Amino acid sequence: MLIDIHPETPEPRKVKQAVDLLKQDGVIVIPTDSVYSFACALGSSKALDKMARLRDLTPAEANFSLICKDLSQVSNYIAPLAQPTFKLMKRALPGPFTFILKAGVNVPRIFRKSKREVGIRIPDHTIPSALIELLGVPLVVSSVPHDDTLEYMTDPGLVHEKYGRQVEAVIGGDLGNLEASTVIDCTDETPTVIREGRGSIDGLI
Repeated sequence: MLIDIHPETPEPRKVKQAVDLLKQDGVIVIPTDSVYSFACALGSSKALDKMARLRDLTPAEANFSLICKDLSQVSNYIAPLAQPTFKLMKRALPGPFTFILKAGVNVPRIFRKSKREVGIRIPDHTIPSALIELLGVPLVVSSVPHDDTLEYMTDPGLVHEKYGRQVEAVIGGDLGNLEASTVIDCTDETPTVIREGRGSIDGLI
């Protein structure tokens, strides 16, 4: 199923249609401010297993991230932040960044089996925000995969053509980007850039 949602003014009926699929342990593909991503509702172990299989991984092996609506929601899923880290995130978010943080007790056990960190995103995109607002919990996400010969697919129609039979829905909002998010590890006192992506670190760190 391909659900086209307006990227600036998401239609409530279509947002509800997508959220209903998430509530039924569904996996969908969503646009972000970087690349298109697989997404499921936090707390759905069935959907998490399915999303891991789409990446040919076990849930414990997968480096899933959480998309949250805002920093207030983020605080429910991480250990207390040092003030410099909070200020850094406040400058960067919403935006195409993934922050690696120490996981809090509300992060499901599957995330903490092999590591005690969690990736956190707050994309500058209305569709993920609208989905989370109605869903009431963060989304667990993993980028649509690519390899050396296939760039990230930016066209939702092409994403649907490839994955439409493996997921409950592909959400088409607009063209995605070729670059993934910039990843910053903040689990130590000094932030470390793990991957430079679409988010600019000039003047940020």
